This record gives sequence, C-alpha cells and structure tokens, in this order.
Amino acid sequence: MEPIVSIENLSKVIKGRTIIDDVSFQVYKGEVFGFLGPNGAGKTTTIRMIVGLMSLTSGDIKIGGYSIQKNFEKAVRSVGAIVENPEMYKFLTGYQNLWQYARMSSGVTESKINEIVELVGLSERIHDKVKTYSLGMRQRLGLAQCLLHDPEVLILDEPTNGLDPAGIREIRDYLRILAKEKNMAVIVSSHILSEMEMMCDRIGIIQKGKLIDVQQVKDFVKGSEKEFELEVTPVQEAINVLESLYTQNKIHKTETGIAMSIKKEAIPELIKQLVMADINVYGIREITKTLEDRFLEVTKGKGIESYD
Repeated sequence: MEPIVSIENLSKVIKGRTIIDDVSFQVYKGEVFGFLGPNGAGKTTTIRMIVGLMSLTSGDIKIGGYSIQKNFEKAVRSVGAIVENPEMYKFLTGYQNLWQYARMSSGVTESKINEIVELVGLSERIHDKVKTYSLGMRQRLGLAQCLLHDPEVLILDEPTNGLDPAGIREIRDYLRILAKEKNMAVIVSSHILSEMEMMCDRIGIIQKGKLIDVQQVKDFVKGSEKEFELEVTPVQEAINVLESLYTQNKIHKTETGIAMSIKKEAIPELIKQLVMADINVYGIREITKTLEDRFLEVTKGKGIESYD
C-alpha cells in the first residue's frame, strides 16, 4: 500500500542550529498516526513544514504523491489541519464560520456542512455565536472546518490541550471514526502518553529533533522484554536465590514481593527453584508496560531541549 504522506530525510536548520534532524516516516490511509514527544521536541516545527507554514532546509514531504516543494497547491489540497489552536470569528455563529471557510473550497454544499456538523456533534449549538462556545466546542468546530473539503489527510497539533476528560474522549472518538469509517489518514501530535495509547494505531517518537522509533502502539507497549511480579515470602531470601541463578536478569523489590524480567518459558523452572529453596510462592503475574514506561525506556528519560 502506498503511503498518503511520506516524510523523506526532513531537516530544518535555524540560525545554524539543527532543529529537525533527518526525519523520515510514512503515514497510510485508515490509520491514526501519533507524533509523540515532550513539549519542545520538534513536533510543531515538523507539522508546520508539512502544511507549508515553514520552509524546509533539506529533504522533502510528499502528500498524495505530490511534493510540497514542487507542487504545493496539489499537495496541500488533500490536507485539513489545525496547528496549535483553531481560530474563529467569535462574533459569528458556528454555522456562519463554516460558510466563510467553505468559500475557500469549491463544491462545499449546505448539505455537506450539515453532515459535518452532525459528525462532530455540534447540531444543537451550531447557530450560537462562537464567543459562547466552550474550548471543547471550539475544537469540534475547528475539526468541522478541517473536514469541509473532504481531505484525505487530517493533521492536528495537540488537539486535546485544555480539554476536560469528556472533551478529550469526544475528540478521540471522532478521530477513530474518521480513520476507520472515512479511510482518512490522521496525524496527531501530543505529549500526553495515555491519550496516544488509546487513540493511535502507530506512533513515531521524536526527541531533540530526531525520530527515535516508529512502531505499532501494541508492539511498542509490549517491548522486547517481559516483566513478571512474584508474590513471595521471605522476599530478601527469594531475591538472593534468584540473583544467584539469574545473574543477567533485572530483579527488584515491589510492594507485594519481587519483579524480574524473564522469558515466559522460563517461569516453571524459576518457581521450581524457589520452592526447592523453601520460598513461599503465592502468585505470579505479568506486568503490563504502559506507553509511558516504554517511552522512558526508549528515550532513557533524557531531558528535551525546546525546539517548538
């Protein structure tokens, strides 16, 4: 399958400082791609280059097969985007705002506007003035604006910033619908790890302007090693036994016993050794790593310089 968005060796240098350093990744229709990194890692800078708000130092960006450098208008024609915050005419109603945006694209009909309004859940308030809208409603109106021209690619920079839990869930649900039912490629940048885990199919991790890794969320969370927690007594004696038998494995205390990294196939032998050493084993469970755990592992918990 051909990618709808292709980032090829993208770099950005400002005043002799490399802000984005040789970044490459692809995004496909029907997926939510998460661009993950702490504030200042280079997410917004990359997005600005994708939508043409900032020039490229080197590399290229192709959208729908068109280079934004060689054929900008055709490349961005299939893109809907909100970079940072959606800006609206607050003295107009939501509906009037959408009509203003509709004038920028040919073929946007009244029925199309009504369809998008229904999709983002603003039907009951669309004829109220935007100045009366909550932040979550303005985000939804911004999303409606992005969808008027039926884009193939939707790009949202920190779309859940400032939203309450209900608003965050609404935005997340809308994005999943757009990707799966409308076969749209959705690119979302965020520093909120838990949201990315629930929202995205794949994530790309950026740190100090460098792309560290791109993986399926489920594979990234799983990681290469599995960690198991054992409820045992006495704890220190169990640690002594295991450290003598498994010298290469990570072992540490927990609130209910000990935890260690080990292959699942080796667990029966591990329990056998503990029982033979008169250690009481009350239970064992796999510790599920969160996206935050894996993020800190991959980035080694290093600080992030501010680039955005």
